[in-house]
Amino acid sequence: MAMVNRMGYITMAGLVLVVGGIIGMVLGGYLYFKASDGLTSLEAVYEVQNRTMSYDADGNFTDRGTKEGGDAILSLLENDWQFPLNSANLDPNDPLVNTPDELMVQYAIINYHTLHGTQTVVLTEDVEYKGELFKAGEYKVPVDGKYFSDLDRSHPLEGPVRTQAWSPLAFGLLGQLIGGVNSDLLAGMAHFMSWSIFVGLGFMFTVAGVFVNLGGRQLAHAVEAAEKAAKVRGRSAAAAPTMAD
Repeated sequence: MAMVNRMGYITMAGLVLVVGGIIGMVLGGYLYFKASDGLTSLEAVYEVQNRTMSYDADGNFTDRGTKEGGDAILSLLENDWQFPLNSANLDPNDPLVNTPDELMVQYAIINYHTLHGTQTVVLTEDVEYKGELFKAGEYKVPVDGKYFSDLDRSHPLEGPVRTQAWSPLAFGLLGQLIGGVNSDLLAGMAHFMSWSIFVGLGFMFTVAGVFVNLGGRQLAHAVEAAEKAAKVRGRSAAAAPTMAD
């Protein structure tokens, strides 16, 4: 009987696996539809904004009409920032910006032109800074590849360049783009995980639980049959006449 009880534990373990698997599949289905809704909404936003990539006749990404400009931006993205760009998403036949890779290219475009732009600074009076005299007048100051934190805000020329080049507009656009990248990646990851992990593992747990449950039941029946047979053999042996009789 103790063996039968142990077989019952196996059967219960199978039921737990089945229930857990079903719960996993239900949660995966819910996550799948929510992620699908998010991706559909993002696609609608991209279509309304109607931001497109530019390509030449050979299918090369271009910036301001040149392949060299496009290559410089891709170099910033892939080499300087080490972003794993999937070039397959830069499709001349689908120029709409609607993938994380294309959004990151747009992010790189703004950064590139900000970093390599030239700002006009007007000094209304002579200014001395660290022993150097800057006379009143108009200056054309290159950003020279410097990010916001690289520019000296106390410098009579770099200070104005810091706020003109890296303006609220630039930061606002960059923030919007990186937010779009994160939203797209998170929705895509949730979409993938919903069916590959939650539904997939839930299904495997359910199938495994069914087999464990059935196996436990079969073992329990087999043990019960063996115990009954042993009892019958015992009674038969006790009832059999001995030589002394």
